[in-house]
Amino acid sequence: MRAVNIGALKNQLSAQLRYVRSGEEVVVLDRKRPIAKIVPIDLPADLDPGDAYLVATGQLILEAEEMDWDAFWKLPKPNVPHDVAVQAAIDSKGDR
Repeated sequence: MRAVNIGALKNQLSAQLRYVRSGEEVVVLDRKRPIAKIVPIDLPADLDPGDAYLVATGQLILEAEEMDWDAFWKLPKPNVPHDVAVQAAIDSKGDR
């Protein structure tokens, strides 16, 4: 893990990002006090570039583990009264 002051980070951003690309973490210091950490994004090698962008911008979260569909389908069905389901659908539309 590297530590760099804000001023040095501004002057050497490309160099610091090369360290991050290689897997290192960079801690940003403000007057010797840690204020932020720049960490590499851990993405699967086979991830589509479009999905990688969405993950990097926080618009997509990858699953932590593979979904167990057999266990999912064995769960009991929810019992929601018809009027409650209809009202939820109406409420979800908002002012469209």
